[in-house]
Amino acid sequence: MLNLSLVIPLYNEDESLPELEQWIAKVMQVNNYTYEVLFIDDGSTDKSWSVIQTLVKNNANIRGIKFRRNYGKSAALNIGFAEAKGDVIITMDADLQDSPEEIPDLYRRIKEENYHIISGWKKKRYDPISKTLPTKLFNWATRKMSGIYLHDFNCGLKAYSSEVVKNIEVYGEMHRYIPVIAKSAGFTKIGEQVVEHRARKYGTTKFGLNRFVNGLLDLMTIFFMGKFGKKPMHFFGVYGLLSFLLGFFIAMYLLIDKMIHIANHVKAPLVADSPLFYLGLVSMIIGTQLFLAGFIGELVSRNSGERNTYAVSEKLNMD
Repeated sequence: MLNLSLVIPLYNEDESLPELEQWIAKVMQVNNYTYEVLFIDDGSTDKSWSVIQTLVKNNANIRGIKFRRNYGKSAALNIGFAEAKGDVIITMDADLQDSPEEIPDLYRRIKEENYHIISGWKKKRYDPISKTLPTKLFNWATRKMSGIYLHDFNCGLKAYSSEVVKNIEVYGEMHRYIPVIAKSAGFTKIGEQVVEHRARKYGTTKFGLNRFVNGLLDLMTIFFMGKFGKKPMHFFGVYGLLSFLLGFFIAMYLLIDKMIHIANHVKAPLVADSPLFYLGLVSMIIGTQLFLAGFIGELVSRNSGERNTYAVSEKLNMD
């Protein structure tokens, strides 16, 4: 098995690729690593794929994958993880803002300190405030929801043991939440390392405000799927039951109040004239709908035909 697989997603980075490849090759040679570099071209419209083809011809350690259109960074990482053959997988951006000089320390911490993931922390950044401010908000929200206390979830420079990347799936905008996905799969030894953030040398940033909204929605999706993806009734059923019981007790209260008035020969007000009647009715309807949603979710989950993936740490005496 190779020591390292470098998975590098890219979109319109033709100017930076030759310099990045030479820098990586130098670091690999100095440290005597066996390695591969997977350049994942996410539907570039410039000359990125032509550059990758040239690099592949000149260096047997380079591999290239080209998407027919732009699917996003998560899709690029997902296929890169599936293709990676290294014992340790390191992801980095192709824009030269991540330094390959960080690779030896990341590799050492995975191999010697037995971490599942080491996430880079760009403590000093060279990004505009339009990018750093949303990033800080994402990091704060993710820490609170996940219980993983990393400073920079969105840092592209990360190292993984091969076991991690072969047991997780990344889609949507969820690449920034890979530590959260890994934790939900049972990979809990997650560390952090301060890494250098370099000013962009070529091209322009691909960050847009739409990623702010998409990232927040994906965080909510990860939180829900991690806890209730395989057991939706535990979410919908509980809240459905609580809502139905609230409506039921309101109905009992109104009924008992009505009976007391009748027993005392006092003219009772119409039940439908009380706001509580409508609150109870709506609560029971919502409770029933939530319960049915959980039941349907269970049917879909159990009969979808989707392969369940579980992270197995060891096997003994398996024929």
